[in-house]
Amino acid sequence: MIKFAPQLINLFATLILLLSFAMISQRRIVSLVNLFMIQGAALVATSFLIGYATNQPDLYISGGLTLLLKVVLIPWMLHRMIRKLNVRWDIETLLNIPTTMLVGIALVIFSFSLALPISRLSDSIAGGSLGIALACVFLSFMMMITRSKAIPQVIGFLSMENGLIFAATAVTNGMPMIVEFGIALDVLVGVLILGVFMFQIREKFDSLDIHHLETLKED
Repeated sequence: MIKFAPQLINLFATLILLLSFAMISQRRIVSLVNLFMIQGAALVATSFLIGYATNQPDLYISGGLTLLLKVVLIPWMLHRMIRKLNVRWDIETLLNIPTTMLVGIALVIFSFSLALPISRLSDSIAGGSLGIALACVFLSFMMMITRSKAIPQVIGFLSMENGLIFAATAVTNGMPMIVEFGIALDVLVGVLILGVFMFQIREKFDSLDIHHLETLKED
């Protein structure tokens, strides 16, 4: 198993990257949440695999925490918000799908070029996956700035956090456990606050389009 660990880690890393591409091109919000959930599951599998290959039990706890939050609790909360807010599609985006994919490819190339010198210095079993981790961060950030609805932007933020965790795991074989718990708590509280925020937007404007917030500045 340990012998094939680098190949399996690269496989899961590639899956995480492909899911990021699928997310930036997805317009159906329910499918977007499901893709985020699958990406979280791939991150969990990567954490467990690196923990097994490097004999670090802390990564099992990290993977279990990610499983609880990113695969179970947060997707359930997002699906519940979608049903209550009756939001199904995010059609009004800054870029169309072909342009989004081209920009995404450019970001992946830039990420690999940026990560290559750092990857050479890392002695981690997954150090070569740093470029993929950075690409996921940039793709998620692009999703946040090109979407008009609040829920896809929240998912983009959560996916970007997935990329950051994967980058920390790939380069340093995981963060200190106290940092893991702190990030998990921040993410959970952030999602709860953003949920209240989205309900307030819907109640005020009868829409989740964040462009309506510009009218508050005019008032």
